[in-house]
Amino acid sequence: MSESAQYDDAVRTFSGVGVSAGRVIGAVKRMPDPVAPPADGAPIADGMSIEEESERLKQATQAVAATLKERASKATGDAAAVLKATALMASDRSLLKSATKLVASGTSAESALWEAADAVATQLAALGGYMAERATDVLDVRSRIVAELRGVPAPGIPDADEPFVLWAVDLAPADTATLDPAKVLALVTSDGGPQSHTAIIARSLGLPAIVAATETTALVDGDVVFVDGINGEVVRNPGEAEALLAEAYASRVELPAFDGDGRLADGHLVPLLSNVGSGEDAVAAAEAGAQGVGLLRTEFCFLGRDKEPGHDEQVAAYKAVFDAFGGRKVVVRTLDAGADKPLPFLTDDSEPNPALGVRGYRCDTATPGVLGRQLAAIAEAAESSEADVWTMAPMISTPAEAARFAAMCAEAGLKTPGVMVEVPSAAVLARQLTAEVDFASIGTNDLTQYTMAADRQLGALAELNDPWQPAVLHLIKATADGGAAAGGDGSPKPVGVCGEAAADPALAVVLVGLGVATLSMNRRALPAVAAILKTVSMDDARRIATLALEAGSAAEAKAHVRAELPDLDRFGL
Repeated sequence: MSESAQYDDAVRTFSGVGVSAGRVIGAVKRMPDPVAPPADGAPIADGMSIEEESERLKQATQAVAATLKERASKATGDAAAVLKATALMASDRSLLKSATKLVASGTSAESALWEAADAVATQLAALGGYMAERATDVLDVRSRIVAELRGVPAPGIPDADEPFVLWAVDLAPADTATLDPAKVLALVTSDGGPQSHTAIIARSLGLPAIVAATETTALVDGDVVFVDGINGEVVRNPGEAEALLAEAYASRVELPAFDGDGRLADGHLVPLLSNVGSGEDAVAAAEAGAQGVGLLRTEFCFLGRDKEPGHDEQVAAYKAVFDAFGGRKVVVRTLDAGADKPLPFLTDDSEPNPALGVRGYRCDTATPGVLGRQLAAIAEAAESSEADVWTMAPMISTPAEAARFAAMCAEAGLKTPGVMVEVPSAAVLARQLTAEVDFASIGTNDLTQYTMAADRQLGALAELNDPWQPAVLHLIKATADGGAAAGGDGSPKPVGVCGEAAADPALAVVLVGLGVATLSMNRRALPAVAAILKTVSMDDARRIATLALEAGSAAEAKAHVRAELPDLDRFGL
């Protein structure tokens, strides 16, 4: 037996983190090799002037930005937002200015752009956390511009006559956003985490996906693999057992369309809302049956701007969302700037740890006025709409902050103030916190990373950065219990979940059992969550939630819960 064959037998099964359900078998196709770097300081080609080389660089940058913008215009939801952000980075003036300076010293456009982007990426990586994740985006844009300068195809998803399993170290946002489920059977990456762009968009497309499968670097083009996005396993040269699982998944019962009525088997109402980031998103969510909006990400008005958007512009943007849900609840999150969403007119990009810095609600203490102006715009849009508008602030940590935000909402004329619970202090003091406002919504993505002290973008920490972690579930229960006890007249303050955890049908049952009143998710998750909730009563949900709370690990919690929900396998979830 050859050495390579022995290796194949020894490493047949690879483990990672399943981030999107599904079980399929297919041939591997690896992402193409990255664009080769130009020589350091390579001079401008003979016959080209500095002015001509500078213009060539400018045109290549504009071409890449235009291509990404065009893709964004054809995408929706998370994919559109990712592509828009990447397009803005491609046309970043500071990057182009730095590269142009190098061209002026006689360096070729390719070398100048490569060096300038490398400097930016190094600065971002040194900041750590969310900013380090943006370094990958800069390097992706760099490769695209250099490919444009060379007149070669940009790096991207490979093509094939037959559907395939895509393998990559990780995917750049622009690549992830253009995944075609008709061509890609499943997605496997050796890096990345449960809340990376790759994971979020794979879930939104319903594409089986596994991240942080470090040993899958051994896979080569043509390897036949079984991908189990439920258990997070990749099996090379699958056998009969894997074939039967894939066959069962292929013949799964089709999910019924969501009828717009989220309920348990005993009739207990659990409104299923949608997370949206624009008026277009809101219209699509309403058409999908969402019972309202549980999270309106208002950053879409602010990102990529050199200055704060004007009052009228904000009013029009918010009203487009409100009008899509006339008469129904729309929960607006005020600006969550900072960390992975820096704004040049608001945030300080020199912070040593942006994820723990001036972010969300805290921005108003550093730059007073921006929150008040946003609340005024939300109030005017709400006044001219029939939607039931609720407003919450992100990154609230203390009851005093909650009280101040409630007062600001009252001053603006907004009737239903609330807070996001994303940090452990807010969960621990949930009763005192929710006593100051009318509701709370749990952002499980951030609550998980702050509870486990694990950057949600780091593949090496993917096991920790899992909302199934019992410690996170205990804090969710503490928040729900605090809300239930906060009403002075005996009436509870409702607590919802708007993080990615709500889109997991099994975890949705646990959340309801822990006392969560509403769930908000990507619209594509609505049918799956609704179908599974309809299979349990409230007593069932509470019993199942207790199993998760008593587990010693995320994997154990998930296994115990899934064993109680046989319809997950029936629907292939």
